[in-house]
Order: sequence, then structure tokens, then C-alpha cells
Amino acid sequence: MEKQKYYWGNSPDEEEYYKLHNITSTSSFFTSPRGLSLFTRSWNPITPQPPRGIICMVHGYGNDISWTFQSTAIYLASNGFSCFALDMESHGRSQGLKAFVPDVNAVVDDFISYFTSVIDSSYGNLPRFLYGESMGGAICLLIQFSKPNFFNGAILIAPMCKISDKVRPNWPIPEILTFVSRFAPTLAIVPTADLVEKSVKVVEKRRIGGMNPMRYTGKPRLGTVVELLRVTDYLSSKLNEVELPFIVLHGNADVVTDPEVSKELYEKAKSNDKCLKIYDGMMHSLLFGETDENVELVRGDILSWLNDRCS
Repeated sequence: MEKQKYYWGNSPDEEEYYKLHNITSTSSFFTSPRGLSLFTRSWNPITPQPPRGIICMVHGYGNDISWTFQSTAIYLASNGFSCFALDMESHGRSQGLKAFVPDVNAVVDDFISYFTSVIDSSYGNLPRFLYGESMGGAICLLIQFSKPNFFNGAILIAPMCKISDKVRPNWPIPEILTFVSRFAPTLAIVPTADLVEKSVKVVEKRRIGGMNPMRYTGKPRLGTVVELLRVTDYLSSKLNEVELPFIVLHGNADVVTDPEVSKELYEKAKSNDKCLKIYDGMMHSLLFGETDENVELVRGDILSWLNDRCS
């Protein structure tokens, strides 16, 4: 079989693709400290040597770890890194009402519990990195605040440190949403643009993204939106307290999360080791929704950053 460059959804066959890229993958369920059943995956290089490092990965809102997201994990594993991820509460195959995230702090605790269990069991001496896309980038920063010095760095892909004014509801809608959410937090009624259309540049890839059987396609739920507004307001006020090494990557045509806030993170963070990549004309979905050439460029920048820290 010809070695296809990307794993997009269900093409090609999953197990065959793993073999072609000289990696193995496992999946299981992890019970979080609060009793939730959360779906997990790992991707590991097939090599006699230990992996070069550990990548703990966090997906974004409405997404999951089994469709296009794992293409990046496969790429990193084929370059010597062991990758671990879970579907956050109410996403993918994990327990919970679809796309209802009323408490991001509890989600952060879920990820910390899973990642530390993986690292402590087998990989305690290897370099360890966080990786987060969009909302997952925000969660990575919150993990860093909860466990400073535990991770050696973070890869932040279009992080949701602040919801872009281009998609954020205008006043007085946030105030109304906050009030109503106290009585009906699970209602899926918040008016927003289709995120696939806003995130994915290549038209054919929009179709692939839309085929994901686990993707949430309904309107955002009141409680989730109010919580994301709270978290992003909190993070935007704490950018100057970020201390771990990081690379932040953002397209300047992103209308879902704000590239100006990534620039602000780079400027304000206390980190002595920090890197900013702004890509001209690229949209929110840097590692799937762009042209293949653009995806390769972003992948190369991530791998180069990791190589410099795992030599």
C-alpha cells in the first residue's frame, strides 16, 4: 500500500495507517477522580529505543481525538514521541451530555489525573510536553497553573485565551446568557456561526470534518458558553503569569480565536523560552483545514521546536 501522508477521518484504514507509519495505537477508558468514564488513545513509535518525549494532547470544543485530530498524534509518534489524549467530558466517546462543559476546572482535573497516571507509570524520566488546540490550548495553560514545573513545555495551537470579538456575542447577550443559564444551563440555543466554515479553509476538508460521527453539530449550550466566557476572561488576565516554555502558533486570518491575544501571550509571559509563529492567511484549523503545504509548514515548526528540546 502506498504510504498516504495524512490520516483524515476514516481514510485510510486506521490499523493499516498505523503500520505504514511504524507506530502502534491503543484505546481504553479512564475513570476520572469524579467517576466519569473518559475515552483515551495513545500513539507510540515502534522502536527499540525509548520514546524521545511524551506529548499530552488536548482537543478543542466540539472535537474529539479519533477523527482528524489524531493525524497530528500519528505524525509526532512516527517522529519518535509517545502521544496520549482523551476525549474530554461530553465529547467524543466520553461520558456526559454532548458538548456540555459546565465546569472547566473539573475538566482540567480530569486531564491532570490521566496525564500524571500515564507519566508516573512508565515515562517519569522523559521530557513531557502539553499540546492543545483552541479550547485545548486554554486547558493546557490552566494545567500549567495547577501543576507548575511538571511539564517541560507546551505547544499551543490557536489557543482560546480569549474568544474573538468576531464570534463573541455582543452586549447585552452575554449578560442575558449568564442569567438564563442559571435556570437552563443545558439549553442548546446560543446563536453562533458554523465553526467548520469559520475554521477550515479547504472546501473538501470541510466535508471531511463534517463527516465526523462524533462531532457536535448543535448550537452551543448555555452553560458551556458562559463557562468559556469566564475561563477566557480569567486567562486573558493571567497571561503574565505563564512561566513554562512554549510555542504558540496562530493564523492571522483566524476569526474563532484571536491571534492578537497569542501575540499578547508571547509578549507578557514570564517564560524565558517562548516562541511565536503567526502564519499569513491561515485560518483556525492549522493542522487540518489548511492546504497540505500549509499543514506541512506548521507540522515542521512544531517538530523543529520539539527537536531543539529533546536532542
